[in-house]
Amino acid sequence: MHHIIQQLEKEQINGKKIPKFSAGDTIIVKVKIKEGERERLQAYEGIVIAKKNRGLNSSFTVRKISHDEGVERVFQTYSPQIESITFKRSGDVRKAKLYHLRELSGRKARIREKIVQKNETTTESAT
Repeated sequence: MHHIIQQLEKEQINGKKIPKFSAGDTIIVKVKIKEGERERLQAYEGIVIAKKNRGLNSSFTVRKISHDEGVERVFQTYSPQIESITFKRSGDVRKAKLYHLRELSGRKARIREKIVQKNETTTESAT
């Protein structure tokens, strides 16, 4: 029985294309919203403050500031309500959970952007 559940979870996970992101990264989540008969997409952009990797039950928390008020939303990673997740920029943080951002505001709540340096190999060393 346990193997059947694992197989079904693996099939659902492989069906979704999720980019790699971690706490501190800025992402855009497009969520399907149903209003009466219509269904539309709503973009939710913010900083990932927590991520839980639990297979099919994985989730992540996104925080944004809307009209000077902090808004957090928890998304199930493999939910059919999520249309797409777009990676915007990487944040340079030292913690896995950024719950301390709830008490900070303004410049103190900013996260530095992680700058990845590329190793450039010169052709002189090859000759």
